Amino acid sequence: MKSLHRPDLYGWSTFNPARNIDFNGIAWIRPDGNILIDPVALSNHDWNHLQSLGGVVWIVLTNSEHVRAAKEIADQTYAKIAGPAAEKDNFPIRCDRWLSDGDELVPGLKVIELHGSKTPGELALLLEQTTLITGDLVRARKAGSLTILPDDKLMNKKQAIESVQRLAQLTQVEAVLVGDGWPVFRDGRDRLKELLATL
Repeated sequence: MKSLHRPDLYGWSTFNPARNIDFNGIAWIRPDGNILIDPVALSNHDWNHLQSLGGVVWIVLTNSEHVRAAKEIADQTYAKIAGPAAEKDNFPIRCDRWLSDGDELVPGLKVIELHGSKTPGELALLLEQTTLITGDLVRARKAGSLTILPDDKLMNKKQAIESVQRLAQLTQVEAVLVGDGWPVFRDGRDRLKELLATL
């Protein structure tokens, strides 16, 4: 796994040739148990690295299309899985907890529910006020800038724009770690505002 912008965060990726974009998993290493977000498959090297950092206790999935390698990882580690409450009735794998707007899975990890994306109630996660982790709605096809899903993938564009507006109002956001594409490590709120101006 690669070190990210702070010492307790790591990321790893798989490249999707059909979409010409990286799919990203994120690991938050914490004394009370590590958390993986939207984990893609781990290489043997990354498995060993994760184990050396204390394994995993929770896996958070931002939406049903980001299940990725969660079940396989949970089966091997006994980690619990959390998913979006709005998809509870149709989620493809069993979850131990359902997350809604304003929930805090663990101290410092706050849930923001997004609307209008390609799945109901997609989750964004705000880590200690300064790092925003997004699933599908907000992504990055080019380093240093953010975009959103194409119109034909959105359930409701007006609601999607309102969701981005809400994210752009998070005053302390420095980094935006996207599920798909390039992460933004600096001036994240400025990049969100720039994105909003294009919608």
